[in-house]
Amino acid sequence: MAEKRNIFLIGPMGAGKSTIGRQIAQQLGMEFFDSDQEIEKRTGADIAWIFDLEGEDGFRAREEKVINELTEKQGVVLATGGGSVLSKETRNRLSARGIVVYLETTIEKQMARTQKDKRRPLLQGGNTPRELYEELAEERDPLYEEIADITIKTDEQSAKGVAGYIIEKIEQI
Repeated sequence: MAEKRNIFLIGPMGAGKSTIGRQIAQQLGMEFFDSDQEIEKRTGADIAWIFDLEGEDGFRAREEKVINELTEKQGVVLATGGGSVLSKETRNRLSARGIVVYLETTIEKQMARTQKDKRRPLLQGGNTPRELYEELAEERDPLYEEIADITIKTDEQSAKGVAGYIIEKIEQI
């Protein structure tokens, strides 16, 4: 049964990890966590501020610790940060401790979904959003694919539809 297993959502920003994760958790009666929200809750600061103060390396160290703790729980749905897969340790923990679902999306959808979002520090740099998303995809897509048990494109479906599909797939595993 799906509700006995941890479900970890990975993918780029704007793929719908948090929205879809909440749907899955609700449908299965599981506890939902978002690693970015958990970091903000524990530090009392938003992600952008942590990036400003500690840099990306400092943030990634916090992210690795939080994901390690959350993946040790049982029966949770976890939406990870888009860059969490950069850590080999995190990739190994996700793979070993639950079912990893890669939410795939196009750069166009990412841009549309995140264009007004001021809370994403990587979007505040000098590159255009398209250039940034292309660079991130080149670096991260192979890492998402490496650990994914299930891959689903999220572009043309509702969050509820994607959640239902994921639950069906998990019950087949």
